[in-house]
Amino acid sequence: MEYKNHMKLQFDSKSQNEAFARVVVAAFAAQLDPTIEEIADIKTAVSEAVTNSIIHGYDGNLGSVTVECNIIDNTLEIIIEDDGNGIEDIKQAMEPLFTSKPELERSGMGFTVMETFMDEVDVISEVGSGTKIKMVKKFNSLNEE
Repeated sequence: MEYKNHMKLQFDSKSQNEAFARVVVAAFAAQLDPTIEEIADIKTAVSEAVTNSIIHGYDGNLGSVTVECNIIDNTLEIIIEDDGNGIEDIKQAMEPLFTSKPELERSGMGFTVMETFMDEVDVISEVGSGTKIKMVKKFNSLNEE
């Protein structure tokens, strides 16, 4: 029998909301009985994606960030989306150490961190229309209703 669950969260693009987002996603993922390490991985990846939306997507302007999670059997899908600036060159943005904000002392490792901690990371972006990051994490245990 297939297990499914879904949640959606929307908040202002304020740095104070980054911690809120990662705790909410971690709590939602808890139903998959993850290890402490897996929870830490999820929180870190969500942190990076939400921070990218806030810092790069809105560039100091107030906007909205949406976090959506789906669970299908033992797989967690996390979608983080903004309506901000968008990414001009996704391939370049995903290169380790690349940052468009060196003046803010950004490390340029956000996408690399996401790719390290998640099983899949896909980025869809259009300049002027925002960015959508989809991350997938698979777990060993199956949740049963």
